[in-house]
Amino acid sequence: MEEIEVVVAHGERATLRVGDVFLKIDVDQTRTEVEVEAMAMAPIPTPEVLWRRPPVLALAALPGTALGRLGEPSTASSAAWAAAGAAARLLHDAPLPPWPGRSPDEMASRLDRECAWLLANDVLPADLVTRNRRVAEAALRPWTPVFIHGDLQVSHVFVDGDEVTGVIDWSEAAQGDALFDLAVLTLGHEEHLGDVVAGHGTDVDLDVIRAWWSLRSLVAIRWLIENGFDPSSPGCEFDVLRARM
Repeated sequence: MEEIEVVVAHGERATLRVGDVFLKIDVDQTRTEVEVEAMAMAPIPTPEVLWRRPPVLALAALPGTALGRLGEPSTASSAAWAAAGAAARLLHDAPLPPWPGRSPDEMASRLDRECAWLLANDVLPADLVTRNRRVAEAALRPWTPVFIHGDLQVSHVFVDGDEVTGVIDWSEAAQGDALFDLAVLTLGHEEHLGDVVAGHGTDVDLDVIRAWWSLRSLVAIRWLIENGFDPSSPGCEFDVLRARM
């Protein structure tokens, strides 16, 4: 008998692994619909959809291993990180998905709400929140929308040696800022930013990448805490914010 592995579980979603099959259960089927459609549109490798019976989506496992994990040093090669940047570029050059993403104004409103919550609940020192709020402003400028993954964290990119074998978890895919994807990919792995940018092959404003690191961390902390994750773990969101001081 295959054992059931709980990959991730919280109040909104759960992912189970049974052998080479991943079962994703989501209370919001709109996210699942986005995931399936985005994978069908993406010009890079994605998991095979085996079947779908709401609220369950069954996906085949990808070959290879995750590029890394937040809070842990990555053992992947510089070439693998560059390949991840190149895969992101292929996605960003693809036709736009038909559904919109968040605008700069929407992101600014969300940032204001989350910073107010962090301060009201004494989650972080006021000077840390204020400094990173100021850094984050550089991301809130007009951008040319591209096809973004929307949650391109390092654990969602799979590699085998120096090659990308696939990208998972597409429920946040939308129209958005290409630099957001690059920032999420390198969050907590600043030492690999140069590799990713080289693989992406475009002129990149590094200040905007750093701004997205701050913004992403600030807006994620409340959700992480409320869903049983620890953003204060070494190398995670609290440390990302401290690095901007």
